[in-house]
Amino acid sequence: MRLSTPKLLMSLAVLALAGQSYAGGIYLYETGTEDVGLANAGVAARAQDASTVVSNPAGMTQLSGNQMLLAGQMLYGDLPYTPERPNLKGSDPVVGWLPGGSAYYSHSLSNDLKLGVGFYGNFGLSLDFDSDWAGRTLVKQATMMGLTLQPAVGYRVNDQLSLGAGLGINYGIFELTRDNFVGGGESSQKDHDWATNLRLGATFAPASATRLGVTYASKVDYKFAVDKTGSVPITGNSWSLPVGLGVAAPQQLMFSGVQRIDSKLSLLGNIGWQDWSQFSDMDINAGNVSGSSPLQLQDSWHFAVGAQYQLQPATRLNAGIAFDNSMYKDNNQISLTMPTADSWRFGVGIQQQLDNKASLGASFEYLDSKNACAQSPAILAGCYNNPKMYFMALNYGYRF
Repeated sequence: MRLSTPKLLMSLAVLALAGQSYAGGIYLYETGTEDVGLANAGVAARAQDASTVVSNPAGMTQLSGNQMLLAGQMLYGDLPYTPERPNLKGSDPVVGWLPGGSAYYSHSLSNDLKLGVGFYGNFGLSLDFDSDWAGRTLVKQATMMGLTLQPAVGYRVNDQLSLGAGLGINYGIFELTRDNFVGGGESSQKDHDWATNLRLGATFAPASATRLGVTYASKVDYKFAVDKTGSVPITGNSWSLPVGLGVAAPQQLMFSGVQRIDSKLSLLGNIGWQDWSQFSDMDINAGNVSGSSPLQLQDSWHFAVGAQYQLQPATRLNAGIAFDNSMYKDNNQISLTMPTADSWRFGVGIQQQLDNKASLGASFEYLDSKNACAQSPAILAGCYNNPKMYFMALNYGYRF
């Protein structure tokens, strides 16, 4: 796989893969942290390390002193695309191996007031079709991703309630490569844009063994100056990709809870929502004729449950399972360049306290998705069959 500039940047932050990157839309939950082994369960309430700077800034009030977390992961995406026409060549896989990482720091001004900053990437799309696939004059490589630097503050109102807020400073990158239908060779377009969004959070502890958390993230909307129109095979007719959908991140809510059962076992859970339906009305151009997009979008929902077990005083085991429904109303009417569908996540992990300051963790997650089929352009109609993704993550935490 050829590493383009955006893909090299992805190694500085967590990769944002395609279709969902496989949350219900194209948000990734995975940023290499302990949450990978929990399938993200309890993410807005867990507050066990500095990654809470992003997952819920209010959770920083649960951290003692100053803390840092570095996280990295490798992702393998197995998303083969097979056209319906047997004489047209597909592509296998479309994603492949991709690296990622993130970094977080929480600073204690007092027991009640915390400042933090996080650098991560959990939104985007990266597809790399085979160089000889049938639709290479429409799209051969497509990368749409966002990297975020988020300063944040958390404040403890009382023993039960904490509030937090963060400002997302988002850098978006777009790259599209296709072969020329006439004259041979290939053409490549690149652009970038800046956008900001707001993240608000709260934690509430109604009892000593119970903590609830909620976060809200506002919409991120990038504006890229690119030519979306390519050519379909055989006829050479023009076709416009729905790029507008791929570069807008909707507002979202996440509700989480953590319940300590005893000194060893805790249960975690999530309910999440992403407002993809706001992007249902888009314009496209097909064969030089303008019209409304056939893509029918719906809000996506996320559900997760997980458990943590304190095997030894310095050893914690994690496990979780999650379900996300597709942002498409019909998984047989998706965008060719946005392969997302209903998906399940299964995660396991282990955290080891190395000493009174340092910790090390490892996680694995398997994502299984339904088939997702594109019907337009009609000549390239086909399916992403049995899409799967594998996440392998490491994290290192340090308390100063």
